[in-house]
Amino acid sequence: MKALHNLTIKKFHDGLLNKEFSALEATQAFFEHIENKDPEINAYLSLAEKSAAREAEAADIALAKGEAIGDLAGVPLAIKDNILVKGLPATAASKMLEDYVASYDAGVIKKLKNQRAVFLGKTNMDEFAMGSSTENSAFKKTKNPHDTARVPGGSSGGSAAAVAAHMAVAALGTDTGGSIREPASFCGVVGLKPTYGAVSRAGVIAMASSLDQVGPLAKTAEDAAILFKAIAGRDPMDATSVEKNYFNNEALSNPKLEDIRKLSIGLPEEYFIPGTSKDVADAIETAIEKLKGLGLRFKKISLPHTKYALSCYYIIMTAEVSSNLARFDGMRYGRIRNAERGAQKLSDLYLKQRGAGFGAEAKRRSILGTFVLSSGYYDAYYEKAQRARALIKNDFDEAFNDVDVILSPVAPTPAFMIGEKISDPLSMYLSDIFTIPANLAGLPALSIPAGSELRMQNLEYGKKHQATKLPVGFQLIGKKWREEDILGIGQFYEQLEN
Repeated sequence: MKALHNLTIKKFHDGLLNKEFSALEATQAFFEHIENKDPEINAYLSLAEKSAAREAEAADIALAKGEAIGDLAGVPLAIKDNILVKGLPATAASKMLEDYVASYDAGVIKKLKNQRAVFLGKTNMDEFAMGSSTENSAFKKTKNPHDTARVPGGSSGGSAAAVAAHMAVAALGTDTGGSIREPASFCGVVGLKPTYGAVSRAGVIAMASSLDQVGPLAKTAEDAAILFKAIAGRDPMDATSVEKNYFNNEALSNPKLEDIRKLSIGLPEEYFIPGTSKDVADAIETAIEKLKGLGLRFKKISLPHTKYALSCYYIIMTAEVSSNLARFDGMRYGRIRNAERGAQKLSDLYLKQRGAGFGAEAKRRSILGTFVLSSGYYDAYYEKAQRARALIKNDFDEAFNDVDVILSPVAPTPAFMIGEKISDPLSMYLSDIFTIPANLAGLPALSIPAGSELRMQNLEYGKKHQATKLPVGFQLIGKKWREEDILGIGQFYEQLEN
């Protein structure tokens, strides 16, 4: 079969139809590669070899019977460990859920099972998706495949690393303040945060319910579009999901250049700031010049309330964290081993279980969230943050009267060293400064590698490689429900690179 590092969703589908390999053969090849590669990277928390083999065989049988199969049939995917897959662990990388096994499928998993996708396993993440480096996992630290001394980004770092190291064709992650886009940028892959409501959150372990969104991580924008189309749409189990006919929207995965050339791109002055590393600034400037070569028009714009985004986000997000994590009492989803020793009453038991089950960052955010919601402080903090959120959203609405898409960096720096920021929460939080506003406004946003040579060649299958340059991504923010604009630009940008 084709070497794993060459496999995109599209190439996998073509190879399957042409009988170059079977889905089962491909799945077995991926598990062999994971066995060899993952001890170095730590992308996976658990593997699903038996169920993956059954899923692959089902895809092969359907093909042998002459049944029509979709692009995702037999495709080996990695799933972030806060997305429920029935019968598989769902730990959210927390000791609190160490022994929890999902009893039902998340909405996005149901849709992928209908497409006969194959699930290789569950990937590492920051505990309950709280972090920007995947160092907050209770179980292991994932490493960046381009330089194992550096972080892969977070909180979907395991999913991004699995795709970058060719341990999955594509993956699912979640994005609350940049948790798909930042690891995509750090690992040199494509990451899409869809419009809030475009994809079901049912069966996803919640962090901040008004901000969370499930999305794809993939090797190409075309793959991201294929995976997004499969998971998008209304789900009766999620009242915030919206009925949009993404699945039959050909412009998502097969855009036309004449349509893309009609788009104008805004460059917000608040996102091009001192403190951004030279590597990032140079990569973004190069990407802009290449996009101008496509005939796209650029215009300088302003998003004046961006300066409030970080503080606004960390008030709203922690408030929702404190509410969502209240359900994890160490009783209903499994108990923390030996934590109950010495408990004299029920309240003691809860304190001991939660104290032993949650890590430092989960505790920090729960305490902050409880504080901003407490009597006497709600008006001073939470209510003001919600007002600021409305102003940030209004900035985008006004900007989109003049332009169709907004371009910016994904992060101020490339991947930083493991341990560099873990003891300085504020420094870690600043990593999300360019990604957070899109979540606050509920807009779709895409991270695209600024150079395909960094994405594809640095990690040739079976070869050790020390990256001479670290990947850098640029971000495209689109209008609500207009994923086709940012994915279309991304696909034509990749054609320029290749």
